[in-house]
Amino acid sequence: MAEFRMPSLGADMESGTVLEWLVGPGDQVRRGDVVAVVDTDKAAIDVECFDSGVIERLLVQPGEKVSVGTALAVVTATGADAGPAPPDTAARPREAPPPVPHPAALSPLVRRRAAEAGLDIAALTGTGPGGVVTATDVEHALHPAAPAPAPLGPSVTPAPPEPVVAAEPAPPPGTAAPGARLRVSPYARRLAAERGVDPTVLRGSGPGGLVRARDVPAIPVPVAADGAGPAHDAATALRRATAALMARSKREIPHYYLALDIDLGPALDWLRPHNRAIPVAARVLPAAVLLRAVVLAARAVPELNGHWVDDRFVPGQGVQLGVAVSLRGGGLVAPVIRDAGALGLDDLMARVREAGERARTGRLLSSEAGGATITVTNLGELGVDSVDGVIHPPQVALVGFGAVRPRPWAAGDAVVVRPVVTATLSADHRATDGAVGARLLREIDRWLRRPEEL
Repeated sequence: MAEFRMPSLGADMESGTVLEWLVGPGDQVRRGDVVAVVDTDKAAIDVECFDSGVIERLLVQPGEKVSVGTALAVVTATGADAGPAPPDTAARPREAPPPVPHPAALSPLVRRRAAEAGLDIAALTGTGPGGVVTATDVEHALHPAAPAPAPLGPSVTPAPPEPVVAAEPAPPPGTAAPGARLRVSPYARRLAAERGVDPTVLRGSGPGGLVRARDVPAIPVPVAADGAGPAHDAATALRRATAALMARSKREIPHYYLALDIDLGPALDWLRPHNRAIPVAARVLPAAVLLRAVVLAARAVPELNGHWVDDRFVPGQGVQLGVAVSLRGGGLVAPVIRDAGALGLDDLMARVREAGERARTGRLLSSEAGGATITVTNLGELGVDSVDGVIHPPQVALVGFGAVRPRPWAAGDAVVVRPVVTATLSADHRATDGAVGARLLREIDRWLRRPEEL
């Protein structure tokens, strides 16, 4: 038996609100499955389960705000995950099973699903632990499988077959059959209302086409003239959280700043034929080349890849790359690319694209929400030449890139025009000094001059 606890989804997170459970008692889960949606000050995040087994009970209901580390649910291991039984189990007399709970004593999620479907939950047969009615039981009641025909005895004459009638095509996921009620989770219904989306046109990804929060597109919501409204409130909360973290960073961390102009010509010359050889959807952007160079440089200069904790530097286990993403409604988040050092350039591009899209649509995974060992911010698309960023504590370094511009460049005794980008480093003077920071920038430059090895 294990407790699924409120995870820390960022160094500055102290508490979170459970917005939606995607599982209920009796549901089978595997490690890495998304089981809940948790609201932080920065975003609503899909939280993944840490253990495999069966959800025994939910301890925190939707809408409750609890501290990091609070137990949210109990997961009971099954099968191979349960471990070996005690040696004398077979010799012990079997104890009487505990009393079967009344079907109404269920999680709000299961009761809500049954109510939305118009089912009498007391009449359902539960298959969960102790006869508990699970979400799966509700789905089976909604979509019962046809019973197998009873075997015919020697004296029984089978009834003549009924005439075959062409069946109507099944409705697409997320749409209700004629006369049926579309099922939408309460959180998804609230998001749809806030974003001005009609939930009846959505395709649900949940059991039986249930529309979940993740199915609601992030369409901008018009803000009232007085500035009030859900979009304004969310943006304000995000801005406040960012302000608090950045104020803490500037207050506690003695920053030092370095900059280096880098000739990006070799990297761009290599990238053009590389992209011609792969599908358009998989083509690599120059920004991914810069990220890959930072990852390799961080491996070569581990003094800047890690965290400052309890007045000492703790090296990172691998490169967990944070990538700053500007949100359409305002604010900034930095999803984490796990084990970025193990990813090739094409895989890194794919992961960055996916994480960026999830960040902009409010669908970040909990595994992407914290634990970065170094972060990169790229403002080149906005036209700035350089950026002196603010370190995200407890990290000790942040790398910034500006726009790639044609600039005069000395090549031997000649002056030529080359595509140049300014790379900047913001680093924690408690962990390193300028000599170490200079090594990191030189390593980035060295890799960008050898793009074929990226």
